[in-house]
Amino acid sequence: MQGLTGPLFRIRITTHPGTNRRDNVYLLKWIYMFLMDMISVATGTGVGLALGALLVFIMMKSVLKGRAEKVLAEAREKGESIKKEKILQAKEKFLQLKEKHEKAIKDQERKLQSAQDRIRVKESSLSKKIQDTERKGKEVETARNDLDKQLEIIAKKQAELDKAHQKQVVALENISGLSAEEAKAQLMTALKDEARTDAMTHVKEIVDEAKMTANKEAKKIVIQSIQRVATEHAIENSVSVFNIESDEIKGRVIGREGRNIRALESVTGVEIIVDDTPEAIILSCFDPVRREIARLALHQLVSDGRIHPARIEEVVAKVKKNLEEEIIETGKRACIDLGIHGLHGQLVRMVGRMKYRSSYGQNLLQHSREVANLCAVMASELGLNPKIAKRAGLLHDIGKVPDEEPELPHAILGMKIAEKYGEKKEVCNAIGAHHDEIEMNTLIAPIVQVCDAVSGARPGARREVVEAYIKRLKDLEDLALSYPGVTKSYAIQAGRELRVLVESEKVSDAESDALAFEISNKIQNEMTYPGQIRVTVIREKRTVAFAR
Repeated sequence: MQGLTGPLFRIRITTHPGTNRRDNVYLLKWIYMFLMDMISVATGTGVGLALGALLVFIMMKSVLKGRAEKVLAEAREKGESIKKEKILQAKEKFLQLKEKHEKAIKDQERKLQSAQDRIRVKESSLSKKIQDTERKGKEVETARNDLDKQLEIIAKKQAELDKAHQKQVVALENISGLSAEEAKAQLMTALKDEARTDAMTHVKEIVDEAKMTANKEAKKIVIQSIQRVATEHAIENSVSVFNIESDEIKGRVIGREGRNIRALESVTGVEIIVDDTPEAIILSCFDPVRREIARLALHQLVSDGRIHPARIEEVVAKVKKNLEEEIIETGKRACIDLGIHGLHGQLVRMVGRMKYRSSYGQNLLQHSREVANLCAVMASELGLNPKIAKRAGLLHDIGKVPDEEPELPHAILGMKIAEKYGEKKEVCNAIGAHHDEIEMNTLIAPIVQVCDAVSGARPGARREVVEAYIKRLKDLEDLALSYPGVTKSYAIQAGRELRVLVESEKVSDAESDALAFEISNKIQNEMTYPGQIRVTVIREKRTVAFAR
């Protein structure tokens, strides 16, 4: 086996045993020459490629250089064009700014000139005013000097007049025998008595004329003059008495170690007083509804006989439910009886609660119904809407039966409640104004106020403490006796009339009219009373002779 090797390749030739050696050598030479030719061709090709690439590179560089120079030339031309354009724009902008600046400067100069002109005008006007002031000051000074001279003259004349008056007074005192003070006092007394008598006569004539025209002026009199509210003091019901058959029941109510009575008090919120009062248990609470719940629950427990804490809670819960239904039914019945419709459910419930509330000893529901009827009658007489008046009369005291007790007057609270449940403005204003706590805006408001006073002030409507009642009558009589000429005074008709007897020698007919007027004014200003008090002054002359 023989082969040729070189740096670029290696050839291995395998000869067969039957091949000639010379042929093999010849073959190898041919192959070597072929390879050398191939290497030459390859070398030439590489050199040609390199030269071609170099030539292409040189040509491309020349082409690119020409194109770059062309692009640069175009860029220079374009840059010069843009530069010229920007310079022109800058010049135009500069000219515009310069023109604007010059215009602004001219405006400022014009304003400054105008301000300077105004200042010159003001300076001129001020100079004139200063000159006028100086001139007027001189005139005032001259007038002051003249006035001082005149005052001196007047003072001298006044002194002379005082001396003359003093001489005249001395002369009159010598003639009359009275001093100046005594004469002045007598004159004032005479004038005062004469003026009082004339005034009372004039007042009496006016009152008589008003009575004669009362039918024509009835509407004005009712609205404008009757604006008073009764402020009578009476006992407020705060206790209820539960009657029992025997005192043995008291022990069952109290329970072992007092557990029954404690349970009842805790559930109802009512103080239960079990004392030595025979066959009676006292229930004390400021809330009449809670007091009524306790009374009904105690009645059921005593009737049933089973009294223990669990039973007490069950009965009280049942009584509360039944009483709430009865309250709503009472409110509905009152609204139906009065012909009032569309009342909110909560207002109906509050009307029902009035049944268990008393005001100055007067049942609140009966009082409200009476006020509603009076309001309807008076509104009809005055040509107003009787339905709205009746509605306001029924609701005027709902502020006395709220579920909560805010610190507000009951009239204001009632107004807020009525507003909350959609009542009309006339009704709300009448509720809030019936004690003069807000301004009256409608004619319904004074009607409600008057009817409330009439219902509370009628005889027998409200209770009052006997001592206070007696003291009020005594004060009436003492007030009349404090006037000169009064011999006797009597308070009659439960204090609604005061009869005054005067001495005929000391009091004339005209003075009796004045006395009645003065006593009525003093009663009105100094005393508190329900309704009105009639003052009657009686003057008579009795002559007695005896035949013997």
